[in-house]
Amino acid sequence: MTKRLIMILVVIAIVIGGGYYAIKQLMPEKTEEVQGPIYSTFEVKKGDISAGVEVTGQLNPTQSGGIRAPGDMYSGTSVQYVIEEFLVGEGDEVVQGQVVARLLANDINNKISDLMEEIDSQKKQLSQLTGLSINEVDYINPSQGIKILAPITGRVVNLEATEGKELTQGQIVASIVDDSKFKISVKLTPVEFKKVKEGDKVVLNFSYFDGFYEGKLTEINSSPMPNDKDEDKFGTNFVHMATIEGDNPGLIQPGMEVRVGTSVGSNPASGTTYFMYTGKVEGFVEEEKIVNQVKAVATEVHVKSMQEVKKGDVIITMSGSDVREMIQEKVDKIRELNNEIRDYYGKLDQLEIKSPMDGIVAGIWRQPGETVRGGEWLGDVYNTSDMRIWAEVDDIDVLQIKQEAPVTVTVDALPGEKFEGKVVRVSTMGKDRNSGLTRFQVEIEVVGGPQLRPGMQARAKVDAGSAQDTLLIPLESVFEEDGISKVEILGDDGIPKVVTIKLGLMNDRMAEVTEGLKEGDKVITGSTADLLPSQHIKSNDSILPSTGDSNNENNGSNENGDVNTDGNN
Repeated sequence: MTKRLIMILVVIAIVIGGGYYAIKQLMPEKTEEVQGPIYSTFEVKKGDISAGVEVTGQLNPTQSGGIRAPGDMYSGTSVQYVIEEFLVGEGDEVVQGQVVARLLANDINNKISDLMEEIDSQKKQLSQLTGLSINEVDYINPSQGIKILAPITGRVVNLEATEGKELTQGQIVASIVDDSKFKISVKLTPVEFKKVKEGDKVVLNFSYFDGFYEGKLTEINSSPMPNDKDEDKFGTNFVHMATIEGDNPGLIQPGMEVRVGTSVGSNPASGTTYFMYTGKVEGFVEEEKIVNQVKAVATEVHVKSMQEVKKGDVIITMSGSDVREMIQEKVDKIRELNNEIRDYYGKLDQLEIKSPMDGIVAGIWRQPGETVRGGEWLGDVYNTSDMRIWAEVDDIDVLQIKQEAPVTVTVDALPGEKFEGKVVRVSTMGKDRNSGLTRFQVEIEVVGGPQLRPGMQARAKVDAGSAQDTLLIPLESVFEEDGISKVEILGDDGIPKVVTIKLGLMNDRMAEVTEGLKEGDKVITGSTADLLPSQHIKSNDSILPSTGDSNNENNGSNENGDVNTDGNN
């Protein structure tokens, strides 16, 4: 019984003791009542700081050249070649002027022949315009004007030009007609159409003078056409049109009416059967209208109306600014064609393609035996001694990157290798990349080597500067109001006050203060007013989590406050 009682008392004691211990662990310790928050501070001291910005990007060559077929593929006169062979491959080092490929020419000679024909055509046009011979147009003076020549032998009619009168472009200034043969049109009824054929001789009788003349049916339209009602005297709904030619005795003129018929005997006066419709002289067999080709002033008219001229005789001489421009344009065209011919002759000597620069063959895009046009790219060469990284940084990092700042570059593909570089451009205006963040472009020059390749991923450490024996504060103590940097400092009376400061270099932990603080000032890094309910003050100068798990030093700094770091902002 006594043993059982002792066991019960032991159990009761254990339960009471365990409950008391649990209550002590769960209940927070009684804290000392204070009048205000307790502050964690950092004493401003001098130290050293270095800053830098790390950016990433792809390597890009600044100097590159193409392995190209000679010529210009956009000129409209591009020559075709066949690739005979390549003498280099991708990744090979080459020097400027080294032969890298050979071509075969397919049609250079044909191109030269075509150009020579076009030059001959242009010269003939100039010769006709100016009245000069083909050989003389090479030495033409554009200010000497142009001459309108008779295109055929004949008579000048409808002359519209007078000296001093301006002639417009496209104006018909005269006609030259060979009136030795006239041309008549006549209607044939369906019955008449069946009785005649092309080549038949017909009898012509003009009411203007006596006698009969001979003509010849040179064309008969086999398709009937509706007859003009005003001229339908005989109730013929459809007719066939025919053309008759004949020798002009010198009296027949356009517009004359004539009776046309067929003769069955040797005497046209008694044995001629006339067509129902009379014919009309439409003109002459050979007639050329002279159309003015350029706006100009007629300085001299060399003929008169109805004057007989021979083919090539000068009809009108013209001058003016438009004339000079037209002649100059044709002279320039001939010069351009001659230059093209020289280029093609030069291409015959350019069938060996040479490297345009020292560098590495980046790629070969075609195969031997393929046909390529002039100017077409067959491959690429790039120079790795001068490469670029184009990167983007945010609006905080860009403030630390300066023009000409030194840069250390590493490449993922070449571990352990370092390359020198420098910042050659920093954009002054940022761009929003549709993410709400403003980015600034930075261009970095890299002094590379043959082991580098375009497109390699690179890391560039931009030296943002360093300072020795300067005032330093932790970044967490800095805040901004209206774009102005400020801190709170704790006075000797324990009352905090806000101070405006000017910052210098910054890295990921510390910032340099150039104005607003002095050595020994205590900047506030935190206070009990910022604590969560589960936190409490463990000491006068440090704010720690309630778990007691903290490695923070008093005042948040080492003894001397120096910072030697290459951290990134």
